[in-house]
Amino acid sequence: MSRPIRVAVLGAGSWGTTVGSLAARNAETVLWARRAETAEQVAREHRNDAYLKGLALHPALRATALLDEAVCDCDVLVVGVPSHSFRETLKAVAPLLRPWVPVLSLAKGLEQGSQQRMTQIIHEELPGHPAGLLAGPNIAREVLQGLAAAAVLAMPDAEVARALQPLFASPVFRVYTNTDVIGCELGGPLKNVIAISAGMADGLGVGENTRAMVITRGLAEITRLGVALGGAAETFSGLTGLGDLLTTCMSPLSRNRQVGEQFAKGRTTAEIVASMNMVAEGIKTSSVVMDLAGKLGIEMPIAAEVAAVVKGERGAVQAFRGLRRLAPSAERGVA
Repeated sequence: MSRPIRVAVLGAGSWGTTVGSLAARNAETVLWARRAETAEQVAREHRNDAYLKGLALHPALRATALLDEAVCDCDVLVVGVPSHSFRETLKAVAPLLRPWVPVLSLAKGLEQGSQQRMTQIIHEELPGHPAGLLAGPNIAREVLQGLAAAAVLAMPDAEVARALQPLFASPVFRVYTNTDVIGCELGGPLKNVIAISAGMADGLGVGENTRAMVITRGLAEITRLGVALGGAAETFSGLTGLGDLLTTCMSPLSRNRQVGEQFAKGRTTAEIVASMNMVAEGIKTSSVVMDLAGKLGIEMPIAAEVAAVVKGERGAVQAFRGLRRLAPSAERGVA
């Protein structure tokens, strides 16, 4: 007789907790939290007030602060820690994880230094384990509140993706599959940079026309770089591309948009980071994106302005003056 599938979710931030709650509807699921008090609250009270205050989690979701307890007998591993601690976490997981367990990333970032995607890090640190991701236009609070949403489970093997698909689905949370791992994985980190620009636009009150320009031309930049790195162009018009971009640029709950709004108020990167309870991946990703664009000869003027603001080389007002100086070229054929 086969036993029930066991899912381990590493990282008790807003999205990791939400994915854990989703999975607990369909499988035995344990959430690993770095902080013992967070794990205890999730386990006893079915809440995570540090990140999702006022929202109830699925009562079947278990939690622990012990990594070996979470990982040792899992059949699917979901990694929801930020990109800057992703490799370190996988190194700790490596001696604990059984062979061939699929590993899914929730992180929407690129590693500084190596410029690698999270699935590339999975392949390096956990060789032999199928690697993929779960991503899409998902504001954690809205998903946990039961509002309709969708995500993409991307794996190179379509059969593995289809086998994992039901673990995270619910009547109001649709999970699609895609074998374009590169394209799906790049949409998240790249849109975070554009979302900072959209937040600056809102904070400066430059108008809806300008915000529409930023989002639309930002998508063109994302697609240019994504295709150059091996993604399929059509992926960037889907849930992990345009869908995620729209949500992150437009929602007041978006961390990266909030960062842009704070830049518009004249705050520095250090001040913004110190004031935040959660990680805004676009801050660290902006410099990585520009390094990649430079290597590949890809023009990304909006992302360049964001990177300059993050580094403190200019302010939000100067960045948007720089955008106005750009000479437009033909719209088609450059995305």
